[in-house]
Amino acid sequence: MPLPENFQFSASSLQDYVDCPRRFELRYLLRLSWPALETEPVLEREHHQEQGHRFHQMVQQHLIGFPPDQLASLADTPELQRWWQNYLNNTVLDELPPQRQVEQPLSLSMNGFRITAQFDLLAVQPGQRAVIVDWKTSAHITPRSTLIRRIQTRLYPLVLCLAARDARFGAPLSPDQVEMIYWFTDYPNDPQRFPYTAAQMAADQKEIERLILHITRRQPGDFPLTANEQRCQFCRYRSLCQRGVQAGDWQNLEASGEQASGNNFDLDFDQVVEIDF
Repeated sequence: MPLPENFQFSASSLQDYVDCPRRFELRYLLRLSWPALETEPVLEREHHQEQGHRFHQMVQQHLIGFPPDQLASLADTPELQRWWQNYLNNTVLDELPPQRQVEQPLSLSMNGFRITAQFDLLAVQPGQRAVIVDWKTSAHITPRSTLIRRIQTRLYPLVLCLAARDARFGAPLSPDQVEMIYWFTDYPNDPQRFPYTAAQMAADQKEIERLILHITRRQPGDFPLTANEQRCQFCRYRSLCQRGVQAGDWQNLEASGEQASGNNFDLDFDQVVEIDF
């Protein structure tokens, strides 16, 4: 099936395909908007999402040089105050390589298709070590068994290793020099670390290429519904697919480690560094 012009594969779009091929078709190929709630209660979910967005902004400003005391005044809710103090008191940053890039987007061409990733924080010591940090503001720690299967955990280190072949990183990085860390704002002392390996990189590249090949070879209408109907309660297309009307509870979504159908990050391509592979 032809992809839309300027289409890019991302962790979110590929995860949508893995979770439900039909969702991928409706959202990315047909670009169908559907006025349904993803989760309930709506106001509580929106409040939590807004707090998470503000936390990311505060961290970004701190890492580019704003004084923490000045930023503390922006933490005007109990959640933000707690997350901010946990962030300032955490030791994850102390261990990271010195060259740090915030909200760093990277794009590369793989077999003629564009792949993108955006890192909350990328810390690099050229030729020696690189760490990807992803800030998580969810109320629960996503189970490690779930994280290790997520496309994000597989795609981000892969993109970094491939991109590191470009001279702008100073020197190539071998997979065993790369690590990904999920840092949860309410669990500052329990970061989830995922060291990378050459074997994992080879497996990840093969899997990403396999998924893209499956997607591009499918014909319109040949994108089946997921067999796991529990996912449908957090999908905005559930009524269209006759998989129910009532939205699921957002706290159950977070506790399960699943992903809602509309929370991907839309990249600004003018800001993306592109590398041919």
